[in-house]
Formats: sequence, C-alpha cells, structure tokens
Amino acid sequence: MAQDWSRYRRSPGLPLETMHAHFTRHVYHRHSHESYSFGMTEEGAQSFTCRGAAHTSVSGMLMAFNPDDPHDGHAADLLGFTYRIVHVGPELVASVLEDATGRETGLPLFARPVVRDAALAARLRALSGALLGDVDDLRRYDLLSTAIMSVVRRAAVRPVRPQDVTRADAREIAERVRRHLHDAHSPGSGAAEVTTEVTADDLAALTGRSRFAVYRAFRSVYGMPPSDYQRLLRLRTARRLIAEGRALGEAAAVAGFADQSHLNRWFVRCYGISPGEYRAAGPVRPGAAGTRRWPPDPRRSG
Repeated sequence: MAQDWSRYRRSPGLPLETMHAHFTRHVYHRHSHESYSFGMTEEGAQSFTCRGAAHTSVSGMLMAFNPDDPHDGHAADLLGFTYRIVHVGPELVASVLEDATGRETGLPLFARPVVRDAALAARLRALSGALLGDVDDLRRYDLLSTAIMSVVRRAAVRPVRPQDVTRADAREIAERVRRHLHDAHSPGSGAAEVTTEVTADDLAALTGRSRFAVYRAFRSVYGMPPSDYQRLLRLRTARRLIAEGRALGEAAAVAGFADQSHLNRWFVRCYGISPGEYRAAGPVRPGAAGTRRWPPDPRRSG
C-alpha cells in the first residue's frame, strides 16, 4: 500500500491554489471552500458525496465544485487514488470571463459534480502542473484562462462565448505582440545581459485589447500562445550562449529561465537532448574556435 503524500502551492498575489496528492488512508471530513474547486483523478478512484448524492471519480473525469458546495472524499478501494485539484477564487473566475467576453457575465454554476471529459481533465492537469513548478505570469495566464473558459463553456449551466476578433485584427494584434516579445528578449553581450519579463497585462496594454483577445489572436496566427513563443525565444538564446561556451547555469539565467533544471526540462522536451549534450557536440557558432568553413574556401585548398 503506497504511503500518502501531497504537494501544495499558492500563487503569489492571486486567489489561486493547487494540490497534487496520493491518498490511501486519508478521509476528507465534510467541508466546503470559498473558491471554485476543479479536480481530476490521475490514477485509482475516489468516492465522495455532494449535493445529496454519491459520486465516484476515475481517470478522465473532471470534478467541479461551486463555492460553498459541501463534500467529503475517500479512496474507493485499498489501492488509493492520485489526483490534482485547483482552487480558483470567484473574483478571479469573474475576471477571466469578463476579459474573454468583454462584458460582465455573472458567475458560472456547475450542476454536476462529476463530468466525464478527458480534454478538460488534461487542461486542468497542465494548469496544476505549471502552478506547482516554475511558471511566469504569461504562462500562468495562458493556462488559467484556457482552463477556465473550457470548463465553463463545456460544463457550466450558463456557458459563455468569447468576444470575436476578425482575422485582419488578429494579424495586427499578433504582429505587435511578436515584435514586443522580440524587443523584450534581445540580450546583448557581457555581464549586463538581461531579458525583460513580459506579462499578460503588458500585452493587453500594448494592443488595447483584453488579455484573452491577445491570447486568441496570437495563437490563431502563430499556432502557439504568447507564453510558448516567449519560451522559444529563451531556448534560442540559451542554445546560442551554450554554443559560445557559456556555463549552463549562466546561460539559463541570461535566457530568462528560473534555473538550470528549468532550462534542462524544456531543452529536452523541445530538442530531444539535454543542454549538456548540446554543449558536448562541439562549437557550432560561426567563427567559434574549431569551427571549420563549409564549403571549403578553394583559395585555401591544396
């Protein structure tokens, strides 16, 4: 029987918290939260009562509790269960919905405590994982807004629709954001190298559009959210610095990663090799020591 464990993290300055846990023995006493609570079971099964009925959640299901919904919980069998839960304050949910629709929408109501929707569960898992790790403001907003809008549109009694943006408008917004991300991420050389942190509020102010409109426009034009594009620029900078012979920790810091392990995780995910393996491949920067000209200069042959 696996031992119970849990990890918990609060987001600074926001009514946003998450937990990742495995429980076999722990039994939740009947309780409620001031926040919306969205959970997903990764392994095993958990049983609980809510709104006068018994429910069981397994992998691929989403649990949705309204503020002040009394509920309890325990493992459905001796193997226990592993799950994630995200608590989002009502004011933050309202802010995300207003930002996405351009109007006051009122708070959503979730009539079913359990929803079978693997896609929603996956988005919640991504949000929880990011909140437990090292995530910047832009990435946190991307994941939070996507998760909230998805769960409200697909599981709430009163779904909402985001504000429409024309294709021409989307291209203009996306191009302004792209230029700004490049300008903010253009380290030069020497000890003064730094990258400027960009937030979702910065991009909204730059374009005069809501944070969600910026997110949708950029993704529709470039195929990824602004946070992923920002990370791509950081990875490119890290590759260049490593090729120039800079220490891995220094390259991570200059490129804008939280630390060397943060760089390592994303480097492997995007390039299939670690930063150390990339460094060991040899100098690749044009003009670096040991780099041979190709094709060869015929004036130097013979």
